[in-house]
Amino acid sequence: MKHPRLKIKKGKEKSLLRFHPWIFSGAVESLPETGDDRIVEIVDYQEKLIGYGFIEYKSQIVCRIFEFSQYPTTVDESYWTQKIHQAYTFKKQLIQDGTNCFRLVHAEGDFLPGLIIDVYNETAVIQFRTTGTWYLKEIVRNALLSLGYQYIFSKSPAYSNWTQGWLGDAGPQHTTVMENGLKFSVDLIKGQKTGFFLDQRENRKLLSAYSKNKKVLNCFSYTGGFSIYALVGGATHVTSVDISKDAIENATKNAELNEFTARHEGIAADCFDFLRKKTEQYDLIILDPPAFCKDIRSVPQASRGYKDINLSAMRIIEKGGLIFTFSCSQHISRDLFQKIVFGAAADSGRKVRILHQLSQGPDHPINIYHPEGDYLKGLVLEVM
Repeated sequence: MKHPRLKIKKGKEKSLLRFHPWIFSGAVESLPETGDDRIVEIVDYQEKLIGYGFIEYKSQIVCRIFEFSQYPTTVDESYWTQKIHQAYTFKKQLIQDGTNCFRLVHAEGDFLPGLIIDVYNETAVIQFRTTGTWYLKEIVRNALLSLGYQYIFSKSPAYSNWTQGWLGDAGPQHTTVMENGLKFSVDLIKGQKTGFFLDQRENRKLLSAYSKNKKVLNCFSYTGGFSIYALVGGATHVTSVDISKDAIENATKNAELNEFTARHEGIAADCFDFLRKKTEQYDLIILDPPAFCKDIRSVPQASRGYKDINLSAMRIIEKGGLIFTFSCSQHISRDLFQKIVFGAAADSGRKVRILHQLSQGPDHPINIYHPEGDYLKGLVLEVM
């Protein structure tokens, strides 16, 4: 099948030759008209083929490349099915027994930009983030059915006009999954993202190893993922705090599912206010807030927010206590995040050292040519 050509301006092809998958509007000579699939061939100013991508007319990122190739490539249903099957085979090698929820496709990290697929037991939840991937919905659905998933839910982002709903047979709104032998109730339809923060699996496991005999505070707890791991690690008591009453109810349910009710307390409250007003001391604090920074313009405000919560946590942590602190804001770099935490430490007047630097789990791989995919930053701090 012949695809329209998107031509790159002279001198603007350098980043593409280094395999960065994004093309910004300023690098394009002219925008071609496309058919329903939104797929284009990318060529340089000499008409030399660079690869194939999805065009997105109204976005600053006007094209996302899914195939770098100097030779013509047949992009059909078998091409996409093979890519999804390859991702599945790779991810299954990473997932240990006792876990049936993971990220099957991680956009650019799995060379499928604009496509996120998380699987929860027999259900797959998809986020189509570009028009091009939305046009592939039937192909993606068929590929997932062929892998044995019974129910497929399309959870489109808020900024799109695409229909949200089941692709085929309707499945359950709630399901119970296993992660490292622990049980979690997941709201597939109304839950944040695709229902659960799968990218924190390895970090939750690390926290469990530090939790024995600790009094733990989990801020921005959502449905209590870190809380359950702290409890199984031997924490004496865990307090989960989140502004969402529904999330706290689900966290309480997860504590019940794992028989930890007696040592768990859920509080629906604004975490900023809770931290500022709290005087009670804790041995271990988790700070895993939602993204404070949606674009580059909000970096200063987001930086103040991250400093605020980290400073508040340092004021109520016991001597020798630990803080697991995170940022999932793409526009907050690792270096900037560490500088923000440094500022909080300096203002607290306490001795602080870094024990671990954390990232997303291996089922959320980072394409080395796409540093923007390194979105989850974490530090484990010892505060003296």
